[in-house]
Amino acid sequence: MPIDPALIEFASRFRIAPPIGSISPLGRGLINDTYRLESGGRDYVLQRINGHVFPEPERIMANLSRLARHPDRPESLGLRVPVLIQAHDGASFVRDDAGAVWRLMEFIPDTCNLSRLQDETQACEVGRVLGRFHRWTAVLPSADFAVTLPGYHDTPSYLERLRALFDPSVATPSGSVRPGPDPTASEITALQSFIEARSDLAEALDRAVQSGRIAPRLTHGDPKLDNILFDRDGRRALALIDLDTVQPGLIQHDLGDCLRSCCNALGEGETDPSKVRFDLALAEAILTGYAEATRGWLGEDDIDCLFDGIRVMPFELGLRFLTDHLQGDRYFKVDRPGRNLVKARIQFALVADIERREPAIRAAIEAAFHPVSGRPSATGPLRGSA
Repeated sequence: MPIDPALIEFASRFRIAPPIGSISPLGRGLINDTYRLESGGRDYVLQRINGHVFPEPERIMANLSRLARHPDRPESLGLRVPVLIQAHDGASFVRDDAGAVWRLMEFIPDTCNLSRLQDETQACEVGRVLGRFHRWTAVLPSADFAVTLPGYHDTPSYLERLRALFDPSVATPSGSVRPGPDPTASEITALQSFIEARSDLAEALDRAVQSGRIAPRLTHGDPKLDNILFDRDGRRALALIDLDTVQPGLIQHDLGDCLRSCCNALGEGETDPSKVRFDLALAEAILTGYAEATRGWLGEDDIDCLFDGIRVMPFELGLRFLTDHLQGDRYFKVDRPGRNLVKARIQFALVADIERREPAIRAAIEAAFHPVSGRPSATGPLRGSA
């Protein structure tokens, strides 16, 4: 297949050795356009940032540049993150004629993605690599980082947006599409009942912040399994990638989203909600690995709120999938109509199974963070700098 000349032109604007060789699509991402590029005997990742999802991509690039100035290399904690390649003018990105932002990063060699965790050893590695990332970024002032996605993980707002689509008396947001007659209407009504029965969940972590129990820190924002690179044997987690959503947030959201991604026993592609199961053994291993990497860092209130994060993340994603379905699949890429509705059903089924397993999940959290001596005396959490 011939290489798109435009991709060659974008790549040539960065500080890489010629000649530019192969360029091919990379990964399963739903947001950005990503390519693997070979030039001068080295591999890189060329990427166009989706300006519809990230209307101010300059904020992303400023955050990545700030991470690159971290006083300690991530390797000091056993972690790797992608390294930005500068453009010839010294900038961290270039623009195409339409104004879209393109960037180039190193391709981390001798690594692989896992589509699903096979055992508790891999799961423990996932927890460790996320914990290392949180420890590595904890020394950076949160105020130095821009918010790249305003309203991200604002679960109450996601719920209100969906309610506006359900309620014909409420004006829809500008540009949205209110659904007409729908053969899945009865199913959507059932989902609406499921959601409203859990409406209090949407504000659980917000209440903890407002009461001072937990506080924002620097987070990855999207620590799903796709964004974790393992060694070629798939045994050791080496890197966290896709740092576009690095911004001030809640640790509970990050760890909860990681568990949501990794502990759906049949994977993200399952279409039958009745088969959805939250894999407790994998969850225990992830929590153990995370606790080992962050020992002494989280305060007791942070730990007490972890279950809320585990439960709210599939709930929130279900809200987003269902909203996108009702608005015509405008945010998440789909391969066929109705796919976002199916994905919403799967996430809500995961919520239900997490609720059924609440005592066991809470026990796993307790065992991971207080493995021997029980709860420590109050020493106060290490907060991220504001």
